[in-house]
This record gives sequence, C-alpha cells and structure tokens, in this order.
Amino acid sequence: MKKQRTFIFKCSACGHEEPKWLGRCPECGDWNTLIETAVSRPAAPGPGVKGNSPPRSIPLSAVDPQEGGRVGSGIPELDRVLGGGIMKRSAILVGGEPGIGKSTLLLQAAAAAETRGRILYISGEESVGQVRMRADRLGLFEGEGGDPPLKRNSSPGGNISRIELCCTGKLEDIETILEAVKPVIIMVDSAQTLHTAEVGVVPGTVNQMKYCAYELISWVKEHDAALFLVAHVTKEGIISGPKTLEHMVDTVLYFEQNDGDCRFLRAAKNRFGSVDEIGIFTMGERGLSVVEDPSLLFLIHREGELPPGVATAAVLEGSRTLLVEIQALTVPAKGSMSRVFSDRIDSARVSRVAATLEKHLKLRLSDQDLYINVAGGIRIAEVGVELALGCALYSAKTGLSLPGRVAIAGELSLAGEVRPVRRLGGRIKTSRSLGFDTFLGPAADTQDRPNEPPPVKETGKTIATGDLKSAIKALFS
Repeated sequence: MKKQRTFIFKCSACGHEEPKWLGRCPECGDWNTLIETAVSRPAAPGPGVKGNSPPRSIPLSAVDPQEGGRVGSGIPELDRVLGGGIMKRSAILVGGEPGIGKSTLLLQAAAAAETRGRILYISGEESVGQVRMRADRLGLFEGEGGDPPLKRNSSPGGNISRIELCCTGKLEDIETILEAVKPVIIMVDSAQTLHTAEVGVVPGTVNQMKYCAYELISWVKEHDAALFLVAHVTKEGIISGPKTLEHMVDTVLYFEQNDGDCRFLRAAKNRFGSVDEIGIFTMGERGLSVVEDPSLLFLIHREGELPPGVATAAVLEGSRTLLVEIQALTVPAKGSMSRVFSDRIDSARVSRVAATLEKHLKLRLSDQDLYINVAGGIRIAEVGVELALGCALYSAKTGLSLPGRVAIAGELSLAGEVRPVRRLGGRIKTSRSLGFDTFLGPAADTQDRPNEPPPVKETGKTIATGDLKSAIKALFS
C-alpha cells in the first residue's frame, strides 16, 4: 500500500505532537524541543482497489496447543523462576542494579538455550568487541575440555555458533535485522538505549521505551519468538521510568544481590507461572554459577552453643525449603520511641511479632530498639518465619540461647496461636537431611491438608505446639 508522507512537530523530551512549531511545549513546558518529524500514513485505496481485510476471530478449539509451548533456557534456576522455561511469544523484562550480572545472565542463557533456531543478541551499550571479550571470559567458546559454569546445549557446538550479534539501539535497523535473521530468541540490552525517529531524537525517554518495546513485542507475538528486555533500576530499586513497561511484558524478573557474591532472581510478575520461586546464583570469574544446594548457603556453622538471639527457620521459597538463620538483637531505646531495624524481614511483621510476645509472655519490648538480620542476605516474606522470629527475639531479650540443631517454622496470630503452615512435612524432611534432629512447629491440620503428616504431641524429636507460650516453654525449659 502506498503511503503519504506528512510532517508534524514532536517534542523530543515528552513526545507531545503539534501540527505547527511552537517555542515551548504545552505538555512538559520545555523550550525549543519541538522538532519536525516525518510521519507516514496509509494512503486511501484507489478506485477498484480493496483495502485491508477486516480482522476475523477464530474458535478457541482451533488454536494449536503447541503455540503455548516452552523452550528450555539451559539454566535450571532461570527455568524455575520462569515457570518451566521460556514461553514462546512472550516478553520478559529483567531489571537489576548496574553490574549485578544482567548482561552476563542473558549471554550465558543465549549460549545454553535448548533451541536450534537463531538467537539475536542486541547490545546498545557495548561494542561487538566488548561482547566478544565477555563471551571469552565466560568460557562460552571452550570445547569439551572446558568447564563452563552453566550447562550448555548438548548439540554439537552448543548455541554459541547460532548467536547473532547486533550493536545498535535504532529500532529501524533492529527491525531490518529481525526480518533477515528470523531469530527464535531476542535479547535486548537495554531498553533505555532503544530509539526511533518516529518518537524523537533522545533515547531513554518514556515514549521511546514504550514505542520501541511495543514494536518488538508485536514482532515476537507474530513470529513465534521470545523477547528479553534488560532495564536499569533507580536508587529506590524499581525499574527506571514509569511502570508501563511492566504492564506491557508478560514476565518481570528482578536481580538482587546480597553483601557477598550471591545473586537472587525473583519474578515480580509472571503470566505463565508462579511468582514465589527464586533462583540463586553465585558470581565468579567465569560468570554466574547455579547454586546446587542452597539449603546450606544461609546457615553459619559454629562450634558449641548458639549465641543468644539466633534461631533457625525453615521457610518456603517457591517449591523448595530453605533453612535460614534469624538473628535478633535488642538494646534499650535511646529516645522516647523504640525503632525497628530490619531490611530482610518486613519491619511491620517484626513489630507485630514483638507486640505478640509482649502481650502473651509479658516480655517488655516496647522500650527496646530491635535489630533483625537474616544470614546470607536473603529477603524473607513467608509467614512461616514468624515463630522462629519470635523465638529469636525472646532469646535476645532474655539472654538465653536456643538449643542447638533445632529448626522452627510456624505462623503467629495476634492471639498468640501457632497456625499451620504449608508443606510442613517437607520442612521437617529438609531439616532432618541437614542434621537438625529437633523440629518445632504447629500441629498439621489434616482436615484441610490431607497430604500432611498427622499431628503429634512431642513424639521423638518433632515438637508440635499450639501457642507461643508452649513453644517458648518447650525450647527454654
């Protein structure tokens, strides 16, 4: 179809359009930002020429189920967070702090993806030589004698020979390469470098990211491919710009880092899987490595008794059980109001557990500053940590140490009750496998949870408790 070319004036700062030039943009108020921009519009069809056919619907039963299939990324932790693999015709947004390993993760996933199609890696921040240097540093070109940190495709040569590299942020050039290469996986690093003359000349603006991301997402929906978009985060820890990109994509992944070399990959949004899963990596000289057994990663091995204020909690992160060490410290408040310092567990949860202790155990904590930490730097949001948190606070305030090799799990109510938690049997089994011979938790509710073990009354080394007072008595008798 022939196109008629017209011209409008578009603001380079906010994308506002005007039919004529103005000195000041009426939308954002900036001066001298309206730039003449060519706009192509479809011409009206001539006599006897039919226009585009109207859109048609199809029956749901006629849709091929294979269109919703997945492609393995070759990285088990990434597949776990994505819900089983890379969903075809989906867009995935990866956010994280600078230098945390977003580009490294994408390049390693490109080399390990379990697909025989081409993979297009688009970099708007690095040159082709810099990307090649990173690939060499990660050992992606090593032969069978190498020891890459992540599993590569078992096909001859892996996927490294099928990775196409393009270092540009111009949308028109990217669309031309897409039509020529026809990749099955597209990786863009990063969304802030995408730009097109249709929106303005300044990359990184809100309208630039929205427009370019929409065009790329539309392409992968039509060509049975998958798209990865890297996005920077602000100092507050959210993806730069408005959250419109998060609404446009299917999955939003956040890369987090603790004080050491551990990296945590979480899903803030996932249309094709759970958002409760977590992927755990370590960063080394050869890039990101998968943590095979994360259960021992957050425990501190000590000789002798535990210090006061330390408790071990058995918490759920998605489909697996982790044992983490909860550390509590109480000191007299320096001012008239006490404060809670907790960045790994929600401070509101800490205050609620402390109020429950003060109400039902007559343990005064309202005049204390509370410091809470989780060993290993992992952030805990599961309710099963509350009983262990209460025990750690009690131990810190009284100076009494908990018995060694005791794992704790349970939810606390405001009435001082210990409520049942999900997968209690799995928590007990994981604790036993790591050498914790005593487990303190709620009695299993067999009526609501038929797959859980039956309630026990303190048989062997498994102690079932119904309220906070009895739990404290069992530990500190």
